[in-house]
Amino acid sequence: MIVDERLVTFINSFDSGNTEELEQIEKEAIETYVPIIRKEMQNFLKMLLAIKKPARILEVGTAIGFSAILMAEYNPANCHITTIENYEKRIPIARENFKRVGKEQQITLLEGDAAEVLKTIEEPFDFIFMDAAKGQYIHFMPEVLRLLKKDGILVSDNVLQDGDIIESRYVVTRRNRTIHKRMRDYLYQLTHHEELVTSILPIGDGITISVKHEKNF
Repeated sequence: MIVDERLVTFINSFDSGNTEELEQIEKEAIETYVPIIRKEMQNFLKMLLAIKKPARILEVGTAIGFSAILMAEYNPANCHITTIENYEKRIPIARENFKRVGKEQQITLLEGDAAEVLKTIEEPFDFIFMDAAKGQYIHFMPEVLRLLKKDGILVSDNVLQDGDIIESRYVVTRRNRTIHKRMRDYLYQLTHHEELVTSILPIGDGITISVKHEKNF
Protein backbone atom coordinates (compact mmCIF):
# COMPACT_ATOMS: atom_id res chain seq x y z
CA MET A 1 0.00 0.00 0.00
CA ILE A 2 1.70 3.21 -1.17
CA VAL A 3 -1.02 5.54 0.15
CA ASP A 4 -2.45 5.30 3.66
CA GLU A 5 -5.09 2.56 3.65
CA ARG A 6 -7.61 4.64 5.58
CA LEU A 7 -7.28 7.43 3.02
CA VAL A 8 -7.80 5.01 0.13
CA THR A 9 -10.86 3.56 1.88
CA PHE A 10 -12.24 7.07 2.36
CA ILE A 11 -11.69 7.99 -1.29
CA ASN A 12 -13.24 4.74 -2.50
CA SER A 13 -16.29 5.33 -0.29
CA PHE A 14 -17.36 7.92 -2.88
CA ASP A 15 -17.16 5.40 -5.72
CA SER A 16 -20.39 5.40 -7.73
CA GLY A 17 -19.87 1.85 -8.99
CA ASN A 18 -19.90 0.29 -12.43
CA THR A 19 -22.49 -1.44 -14.56
CA GLU A 20 -24.10 -4.54 -13.09
CA GLU A 21 -22.16 -6.77 -15.50
CA LEU A 22 -18.81 -5.20 -14.58
CA GLU A 23 -19.57 -5.49 -10.88
CA GLN A 24 -20.25 -9.19 -11.35
CA ILE A 25 -17.03 -9.73 -13.35
CA GLU A 26 -15.07 -7.90 -10.65
CA LYS A 27 -16.66 -10.11 -7.98
CA GLU A 28 -15.70 -13.24 -9.95
CA ALA A 29 -12.14 -11.96 -10.39
CA ILE A 30 -11.75 -11.40 -6.64
CA GLU A 31 -13.16 -14.84 -5.86
CA THR A 32 -10.72 -16.54 -8.27
CA TYR A 33 -7.69 -14.38 -7.30
CA VAL A 34 -7.37 -12.77 -10.73
CA PRO A 35 -5.74 -9.32 -10.40
CA ILE A 36 -7.75 -6.46 -11.91
CA ILE A 37 -7.32 -2.71 -11.72
CA ARG A 38 -8.13 -1.20 -8.33
CA LYS A 39 -11.16 1.00 -7.65
CA GLU A 40 -9.15 4.21 -7.60
CA MET A 41 -7.55 3.26 -10.92
CA GLN A 42 -10.95 2.43 -12.41
CA ASN A 43 -12.21 5.92 -11.61
CA PHE A 44 -9.08 7.61 -12.86
CA LEU A 45 -9.26 5.65 -16.11
CA LYS A 46 -12.88 6.72 -16.61
CA MET A 47 -11.85 10.35 -16.18
CA LEU A 48 -9.02 10.06 -18.72
CA LEU A 49 -11.38 8.47 -21.23
CA ALA A 50 -13.90 11.27 -20.68
CA ILE A 51 -11.18 13.83 -21.43
CA LYS A 52 -9.47 12.11 -24.36
CA LYS A 53 -12.43 10.29 -25.97
CA PRO A 54 -10.07 7.96 -27.88
CA ALA A 55 -11.33 6.23 -31.01
CA ARG A 56 -8.66 3.52 -30.99
CA ILE A 57 -7.41 1.93 -27.77
CA LEU A 58 -4.67 -0.64 -27.26
CA GLU A 59 -4.41 -2.64 -24.06
CA VAL A 60 -1.35 -4.75 -23.24
CA GLY A 61 -2.54 -7.39 -20.77
CA THR A 62 -6.17 -8.54 -20.96
CA ALA A 63 -6.45 -10.98 -18.03
CA ILE A 64 -10.19 -11.78 -17.94
CA GLY A 65 -11.20 -8.65 -19.85
CA PHE A 66 -12.35 -6.42 -16.99
CA SER A 67 -10.46 -3.25 -17.90
CA ALA A 68 -11.13 -3.64 -21.64
CA ILE A 69 -14.86 -3.86 -20.92
CA LEU A 70 -14.65 -0.87 -18.56
CA MET A 71 -12.96 1.21 -21.27
CA ALA A 72 -15.52 0.14 -23.87
CA GLU A 73 -18.37 0.94 -21.49
CA TYR A 74 -17.19 4.31 -20.17
CA ASN A 75 -15.48 5.88 -23.18
CA PRO A 76 -17.89 8.59 -24.40
CA ALA A 77 -16.65 8.07 -27.98
CA ASN A 78 -17.47 5.19 -30.26
CA CYS A 79 -14.22 3.25 -30.05
CA HIS A 80 -12.53 0.00 -30.91
CA ILE A 81 -10.25 -1.75 -28.43
CA THR A 82 -7.43 -4.14 -29.26
CA THR A 83 -6.17 -6.13 -26.29
CA ILE A 84 -3.29 -8.61 -26.03
CA GLU A 85 -3.06 -11.61 -23.70
CA ASN A 86 -0.55 -14.45 -23.44
CA TYR A 87 -1.96 -16.54 -20.56
CA GLU A 88 -3.91 -19.34 -22.21
CA LYS A 89 -6.16 -20.11 -19.23
CA ARG A 90 -7.53 -16.55 -19.11
CA ILE A 91 -8.11 -16.03 -22.83
CA PRO A 92 -11.36 -18.06 -23.09
CA ILE A 93 -12.70 -16.39 -19.94
CA ALA A 94 -11.99 -12.95 -21.42
CA ARG A 95 -13.70 -13.88 -24.69
CA GLU A 96 -16.74 -15.15 -22.82
CA ASN A 97 -16.88 -11.96 -20.75
CA PHE A 98 -16.81 -9.85 -23.92
CA LYS A 99 -19.77 -11.83 -25.24
CA ARG A 100 -21.80 -11.66 -22.02
CA VAL A 101 -21.70 -7.85 -22.12
CA GLY A 102 -22.21 -7.63 -25.90
CA LYS A 103 -18.77 -6.13 -26.61
CA GLU A 104 -17.26 -8.94 -28.72
CA GLN A 105 -17.48 -6.84 -31.90
CA GLN A 106 -15.96 -3.79 -30.22
CA ILE A 107 -13.05 -5.59 -28.56
CA THR A 108 -10.46 -7.61 -30.50
CA LEU A 109 -8.36 -10.01 -28.44
CA LEU A 110 -4.96 -10.92 -29.91
CA GLU A 111 -3.36 -14.02 -28.42
CA GLY A 112 0.36 -14.37 -27.81
CA ASP A 113 3.45 -12.73 -26.36
CA ALA A 114 2.97 -8.98 -26.57
CA ALA A 115 6.63 -8.52 -27.54
CA GLU A 116 5.86 -10.38 -30.78
CA VAL A 117 2.23 -9.39 -31.28
CA LEU A 118 3.00 -5.66 -31.06
CA LYS A 119 5.36 -5.98 -34.04
CA THR A 120 2.49 -7.20 -36.23
CA ILE A 121 0.28 -4.15 -35.57
CA GLU A 122 0.56 -1.20 -37.94
CA GLU A 123 -2.26 1.29 -37.35
CA PRO A 124 -1.56 3.70 -34.45
CA PHE A 125 -3.66 4.27 -31.34
CA ASP A 126 -4.96 7.33 -29.47
CA PHE A 127 -4.75 5.65 -26.07
CA ILE A 128 -2.61 2.75 -24.80
CA PHE A 129 -3.08 1.03 -21.46
CA MET A 130 -0.12 -1.02 -20.21
CA ASP A 131 -1.19 -3.57 -17.61
CA ALA A 132 0.88 -6.70 -18.24
CA ALA A 133 3.88 -8.33 -16.56
CA LYS A 134 5.71 -5.44 -14.91
CA GLY A 135 9.15 -6.78 -15.76
CA GLN A 136 8.30 -6.64 -19.46
CA TYR A 137 7.21 -2.99 -19.71
CA ILE A 138 10.70 -1.85 -20.67
CA HIS A 139 10.83 -4.45 -23.46
CA PHE A 140 7.41 -3.46 -24.83
CA MET A 141 8.21 0.25 -24.77
CA PRO A 142 9.77 0.72 -28.28
CA GLU A 143 6.82 -0.90 -30.06
CA VAL A 144 4.28 0.79 -27.81
CA LEU A 145 5.73 4.22 -28.58
CA ARG A 146 5.77 3.39 -32.29
CA LEU A 147 2.04 2.66 -32.09
CA LEU A 148 1.16 5.74 -30.03
CA LYS A 149 -0.16 8.66 -32.07
CA LYS A 150 1.09 12.20 -31.62
CA ASP A 151 -0.86 13.67 -28.68
CA GLY A 152 -1.78 10.11 -27.71
CA ILE A 153 -1.83 8.99 -24.08
CA LEU A 154 0.07 6.04 -22.61
CA VAL A 155 -1.05 4.86 -19.16
CA SER A 156 1.08 2.29 -17.31
CA ASP A 157 -0.33 0.59 -14.22
CA ASN A 158 1.40 -0.98 -11.19
CA VAL A 159 4.69 0.89 -11.52
CA LEU A 160 5.51 1.47 -7.83
CA GLN A 161 5.41 -2.17 -6.69
CA ASP A 162 3.64 -1.52 -3.38
CA GLY A 163 6.34 1.03 -2.54
CA ASP A 164 9.28 -1.34 -3.09
CA ILE A 165 10.43 0.74 -6.05
CA ILE A 166 11.95 3.35 -3.69
CA GLU A 167 14.02 0.75 -1.84
CA SER A 168 17.59 -0.24 -2.59
CA ARG A 169 17.80 -3.34 -4.77
CA TYR A 170 19.57 -5.05 -1.86
CA VAL A 171 16.52 -4.56 0.36
CA VAL A 172 14.18 -6.07 -2.24
CA THR A 173 13.90 -9.87 -2.15
CA ARG A 174 16.27 -11.54 -4.60
CA ARG A 175 13.47 -12.93 -6.78
CA ASN A 176 12.09 -9.40 -7.30
CA ARG A 177 15.37 -7.63 -8.09
CA THR A 178 15.14 -8.03 -11.86
CA ILE A 179 11.63 -6.58 -11.94
CA HIS A 180 12.75 -3.81 -9.56
CA LYS A 181 15.63 -2.81 -11.87
CA ARG A 182 13.57 -3.04 -15.04
CA MET A 183 10.78 -0.91 -13.60
CA ARG A 184 13.22 1.75 -12.47
CA ASP A 185 14.69 1.73 -15.99
CA TYR A 186 11.20 2.02 -17.45
CA LEU A 187 10.33 4.99 -15.25
CA TYR A 188 13.58 6.70 -16.21
CA GLN A 189 12.98 6.13 -19.91
CA LEU A 190 9.42 7.47 -19.71
CA THR A 191 10.41 10.60 -17.82
CA HIS A 192 13.46 11.36 -19.98
CA HIS A 193 12.20 10.41 -23.43
CA GLU A 194 12.34 13.35 -25.84
CA GLU A 195 8.90 12.57 -27.29
CA LEU A 196 7.07 12.18 -23.98
CA VAL A 197 5.80 14.31 -21.14
CA THR A 198 5.26 11.95 -18.19
CA SER A 199 3.81 12.18 -14.70
CA ILE A 200 4.15 9.48 -12.02
CA LEU A 201 1.19 9.32 -9.64
CA PRO A 202 0.61 7.27 -6.44
CA ILE A 203 -2.80 6.00 -7.55
CA GLY A 204 -3.54 2.33 -6.83
CA ASP A 205 -0.16 0.63 -7.06
CA GLY A 206 1.31 3.60 -8.91
CA ILE A 207 0.68 4.75 -12.47
CA THR A 208 2.38 6.81 -15.12
CA ILE A 209 0.62 9.02 -17.66
CA SER A 210 2.62 9.94 -20.74
CA VAL A 211 1.60 12.22 -23.60
CA LYS A 212 3.46 11.91 -26.89
CA HIS A 213 4.74 15.07 -28.57
CA GLU A 214 7.14 15.80 -31.38
CA LYS A 215 10.84 15.39 -30.61
CA ASN A 216 12.61 18.23 -28.83
CA PHE A 217 9.36 19.40 -27.24
